[in-house]
Amino acid sequence: MKTEKNILIAFLLNLSFSIFEFVGGIFTGSVAILSDAIHDIGDAMSIGVSYFLEKKSKKQPDDTYTYGYARFSVIGSVITTLILLFGSLAVIYNAIIRIINPVEINYNGMIIFAVVGVVVNFCAAYFTREGDSLNQKAVNLHMLEDVLGWFVVLIGAIIMRFTDISVIDPIMSIVVALFIFINAIKNLKEVLDLFLEKTPNNISIDEIKEHIMHIDGIIDVHHVHIWSMDGFHNYATMHIVTDDDSHHIKHIIRDELKEHGIEHVTLELEKSDEKCHEKLCEIHSDNSYKHHHHHHH
Repeated sequence: MKTEKNILIAFLLNLSFSIFEFVGGIFTGSVAILSDAIHDIGDAMSIGVSYFLEKKSKKQPDDTYTYGYARFSVIGSVITTLILLFGSLAVIYNAIIRIINPVEINYNGMIIFAVVGVVVNFCAAYFTREGDSLNQKAVNLHMLEDVLGWFVVLIGAIIMRFTDISVIDPIMSIVVALFIFINAIKNLKEVLDLFLEKTPNNISIDEIKEHIMHIDGIIDVHHVHIWSMDGFHNYATMHIVTDDDSHHIKHIIRDELKEHGIEHVTLELEKSDEKCHEKLCEIHSDNSYKHHHHHHH
């Protein structure tokens, strides 16, 4: 529960802060501050969504969702990512208009807002630096990005204050928005990979097959499927051809896969004289038998 409470606090802080930023952006006439506000609203949204869906994603598997609810948190990230994509495009659009028709900017106000922004975000980053979980690390990274974003705005505001080159402001905001946009696209790709059941990035099927083939008594391994629920929990199914004691073999394979970060394994065991029913298999296993016997003699 403690993490959930922390998430809620972070959400409220971020939300109120981004509202403060919007006000600041409108008051000072700075689009760079507005684009930081979009960034922070995105952060707040992702924290908020993950708060609601995190609770749900912790639910144990049941008859309706036999794989559990982990993907709900992934959906949360889809929603946030889409909001960020649209937000950053809106910022870029406004910044371009701003470059064409420059607007008076209140530089002093901008400097004050930026100082507050740096200080607030630095404190937030300092408080979230504890914690090992990936989620925690991600939040901390966001906080550091925010500190940097505000720092850039501060420098820009000071330069504009003394040179009056107001085009610096929309250029800064475009840079921030592009940064948000590119990250959002990356995120979206990772999420699509999960839904398309792509093999997790840190796992190589070839390497796993090789390690399993090295186990004594295993003649062949095929139909290897490895996928992930949420990027952390990996699942695998495979067919194993062996004439040895199945109990022993299963145990060894499970241990081997655990080392590769795969907790949930379903194994289908076949004897060497058994025909695998699937067409794809027959061609496949013929070759690997030849290859394998050749290997031994």
